[in-house]
Amino acid sequence: MNFDSILSKLKSHTPTILGSEKFSKFAVMVPLIQKEDGIHVLFEIRSLQLRRQPGEICFPGGRIDPQDIDEKSAAIRETIEELGISNENLSKVYPLDFMISPFGMMIYPFVAMIASPEKIQPNPAEVGEIFTVPLTYFIENSPDIYHIHFKVEPEENFPFDLIVGGENYNWRTRSLDEYFYLYEEKAIWGLTAKILSHFIEIMKH
Repeated sequence: MNFDSILSKLKSHTPTILGSEKFSKFAVMVPLIQKEDGIHVLFEIRSLQLRRQPGEICFPGGRIDPQDIDEKSAAIRETIEELGISNENLSKVYPLDFMISPFGMMIYPFVAMIASPEKIQPNPAEVGEIFTVPLTYFIENSPDIYHIHFKVEPEENFPFDLIVGGENYNWRTRSLDEYFYLYEEKAIWGLTAKILSHFIEIMKH
């Protein structure tokens, strides 16, 4: 190994997020529809038959498949599949900031307008029901934020003798902010609420 070979490898390297190849990647859509009283945000309630998070409120979305061209096409595909609409019913798709969750997931959120909402036919295998909330509600009501603290527990054979401080090492503790919106007895929380809060912040600025 010499400097030329090191420089050659560095020049050909495209930076990404370290370890991102091990992350599960998901695309999510924030659907907006026009109603008589203004723009509404559409939500799904996950089918009780689903193994993961049955009955929880979410946006359309799912894992990015190898055949998806990119994150945007994955979000569109999942939305069309889950809401039973055609491509023509979905337009003006724009990206929000992507998110990295502490649980090994990368989430790519998008926002889109859905025309002819009366044509929506939710896929019963994935969607228990749908409902909408006026966009103004979220603009006028900030989410409640609660903190979750993670406890550090090194495995039994952790080499404390190799680090300064040993078993008394002052670990940095991690915490997670969980967002909650409450609307007519419906709790919109977790990543769905965090994506929604980010979208609303963009609308306010």
